[in-house]
Amino acid sequence: MSSMSSPHGWRPLSKPPARAGAEAFHLSPFARLARSHAFGSAGDALVTIALANSLFFDLDPNDARWKVFLYLALTMAPLALVAPFIGPVLDRSKGGRRWMVVGAHGARGLVCLVMLNDLQSLLLFPEAFTVLALGKAYGVARSALVPTVVHNDAELVEANSKLQLLSGLAAPVAAVPALVAFLLAGSPGVLALAMVAYLIAMLASLRVPATQVAVAPASEAETAELRGIGIVLASTAMGLIRGMVGFLTFLLLFGLRDGPTWHLGLVLGFTGAGVLVGSMLAPALRRSMSEERMLLAALTLIVVVALASARLAELAGAAAMAATIAVASTCGKLGFDSLVQRDAPDANRGRSFARFEVRFQLVWVTGAVVPVIVSFPLRLGFLVVGGIAAFALFSYLAGQRAARRSHVDRPPLGPGIPPDDPARSDASTRDLGESVDPTRVTPQPEIDPTQIPWRPRSDPAG
Repeated sequence: MSSMSSPHGWRPLSKPPARAGAEAFHLSPFARLARSHAFGSAGDALVTIALANSLFFDLDPNDARWKVFLYLALTMAPLALVAPFIGPVLDRSKGGRRWMVVGAHGARGLVCLVMLNDLQSLLLFPEAFTVLALGKAYGVARSALVPTVVHNDAELVEANSKLQLLSGLAAPVAAVPALVAFLLAGSPGVLALAMVAYLIAMLASLRVPATQVAVAPASEAETAELRGIGIVLASTAMGLIRGMVGFLTFLLLFGLRDGPTWHLGLVLGFTGAGVLVGSMLAPALRRSMSEERMLLAALTLIVVVALASARLAELAGAAAMAATIAVASTCGKLGFDSLVQRDAPDANRGRSFARFEVRFQLVWVTGAVVPVIVSFPLRLGFLVVGGIAAFALFSYLAGQRAARRSHVDRPPLGPGIPPDDPARSDASTRDLGESVDPTRVTPQPEIDPTQIPWRPRSDPAG
């Protein structure tokens, strides 16, 4: 072994860092998940593009509605029935959620392979909505997996924002190869490209570390924290936003299908732009306002733009509503995630996010079913969205006000503790999104040990 001289004698040469070059190419767990998510989002965009020139848009609207309703219900029913039971089991098994992500990507790739010959067949409907259902299942698994690939709360918020940004970039990035594939082989070529994207996403997700989301069943304390008034109010508001997303998606799908294909493409482009804007705007908003105000701002934006869109031309109003819903849902979701982190610090976050995501997906389906069953003119649909957002806004404000009033009106815990003293309940204060003001805490007098009067100890025998 080579060595060198020193004033203190001979010592071996330090070994060169053999892994220095390898570490430069090392991917963090989140980077591996993000890479898988990017290819999966590209696959979703490619499937949407492939369906634009298929039987999905060629059927008579009245004939298609009942098929859409039937397959939407059939494909989402398993998620509603199975998730409450299989979710906790997968949470407590090592790598359970990761295998859900792997399976969702792989299954969507297989369905795309089957769809290649069914673009003009009625079999396209169950196959297309199977892809949709698998995408929803992937969203649930991904939300539970994100907390396991970051180190702290700040990274979790940033990770959610980056994943949303990747979702928004997927559509415009996938559009270029999709155009080439369409010119060469039509819609089947685009579907084949989607199959490749899902396959790459599946392989990338295999590199995500296998971790446990929850090591034990939910405790009573965890369940109580997730039922705090602040989380309940915020989850209701966020659920209504997701319901509006589902409603608007199928409202625009049926409302624009009679026009040129580029109309739908324009609306999809505005949706992607809205996701990008929301992803970049949300972290800045969180630094300047509370999570509750982020949700209130999202609802207010929807109300204002919905009323304005009802007065615009149908295409302009559709583009404005699509972009607004994308911005509002992105900012609102990040605000809600941050609120759960703040108000339920002891709860297992992976399990918490998965639970809420399942509920939000089911509300999304409920909103999507309404325009499938009932035919709405676009402008009337915009007013419906604005009315739902206004109801959610005022309900949220009224709930916060009632919660604060009930907190102040509680009887004192004991002598000298007023109802609104911060010492009453840290949990109830957190539920309202308020911080404890140290200036309001009544200082206790210090006791001088030298001033305590001396008295003899009592005789134990006596």
